[in-house]
Amino acid sequence: RDYLRSVSQVPAEYPSAAELQQAYDAGKANWQTPALYRVSQIFLSVSDASNAETVRKQALELSKKAQSAPGDFAALATQYSQDRVTAERGGDTGLQPLQQLVPEVRGAVARLKVGAVSDPVQSAAGFHVIKLTEQQPARTATLEELRDQLTQALRAQRQEQIAQAYLDGMLNTATLSIDGAELNKILEEKH
Repeated sequence: RDYLRSVSQVPAEYPSAAELQQAYDAGKANWQTPALYRVSQIFLSVSDASNAETVRKQALELSKKAQSAPGDFAALATQYSQDRVTAERGGDTGLQPLQQLVPEVRGAVARLKVGAVSDPVQSAAGFHVIKLTEQQPARTATLEELRDQLTQALRAQRQEQIAQAYLDGMLNTATLSIDGAELNKILEEKH
């Protein structure tokens, strides 16, 4: 395998700018990035059914506070959210496509305008008060963003082609003859 790799080196200048552009254009339909949403949340967990109503009331209270003063959302999240990781960032969960959000939250986020705060949303884990802080529309990734990924893929593909051509060449020139009588003698000795 190492020897094969050594005889199938891809030229350093491959792929050229034109070859990269051609690969980018050919795959344009695949370079679509989905709409992204930056969501902040105040999460209150429900440990069992008996405290669900208490938690729902607290979530409703926090939701009303945040709706009347959206600027205070981060402070409320830091103070009350039980998702410690996001609470430390003022509730920020980062930019992500809708598909990565839990289904119940997904629906609420899809209806929000940037800057707006939702009513409490119940999921299997508890209650979420959501604020949509940013939205980026779906778009096609640029060649610049994909340059490294495309270059690696093209180089790997070219190396495979060179290695295959080398192996094909070896098989064409190798004179492989099997002596049937000799083979039978060896097989008989084994039994």
